[in-house]
Amino acid sequence: MIPRSLTVSLLALGAICLTGCSQDGPSQQQQQLKPLTLKEQASNVVKSADGYAVNWAGVLANVNPWHFGEHVVATIVGRDAAGKEVVRMDQPLDAVPPGGSLAFTGEARAGQKPVKVTIDYRPAQWRPAARIASAFRSFPVSRVQTLPQKDGSYLVTGYVGNPYRLPASSLVVNALLRDKTGKLLGGGSTFVDDVKAGSPPRFILTVPELPKGSSVARTEVNARTWGSTGRPFEDLALGGAVPMHTIKPTTPPFQTDRGSQAFSGREQ
Repeated sequence: MIPRSLTVSLLALGAICLTGCSQDGPSQQQQQLKPLTLKEQASNVVKSADGYAVNWAGVLANVNPWHFGEHVVATIVGRDAAGKEVVRMDQPLDAVPPGGSLAFTGEARAGQKPVKVTIDYRPAQWRPAARIASAFRSFPVSRVQTLPQKDGSYLVTGYVGNPYRLPASSLVVNALLRDKTGKLLGGGSTFVDDVKAGSPPRFILTVPELPKGSSVARTEVNARTWGSTGRPFEDLALGGAVPMHTIKPTTPPFQTDRGSQAFSGREQ
């Protein structure tokens, strides 16, 4: 028989171990998560009637395959030649999907001309995704046209599809313009609402004037759910995707199953 004192000691030791493990688990998991990275950024300053229009575009990447990066805020700062801050803007961003990226664009007004514009961001809040990364399918974009305008801006049009069974209440559409080397030149954004499978709505957006000498060779368009959390994206993924092949066969079925004939002719 085990002495009572030894039993009490073992139980106390087990409770301490369980408490320590429960406290260390989440913190260790958070330490293993890698921060978001700003892969690309571009900015442009254009003279306007009330001062200067500061435009920017960027791409955030999330290498964590099981977590959404949520409640991200980008901070855009413009400084003049003397280093004085002439414009600052905090831009709340949409959730960054697991193992994916987030393109964003924006615009602000400045009374004085900034000669340098930088983009920084606050660390994301991490939340485990309800589905694996492959369940979060991208929204297909088709029939994209990029039309240069007389004022130096670009008009981008196209159609956005929905690969999910449930309708998407609101999607953000981003267009990024690149040169022949793939360098990011600028971008623009717009919204489309009530996007249903099989009925892609048309989008129209404007990319502000680009720096002089820019030559646009490629337009990259992507769409995503709107909101600082990944809940809207998760709801669509949990509702299931539309089957890729929904057309019924036109040929009649075989009168006899060929597989059964093949197996019946084999020697045992």
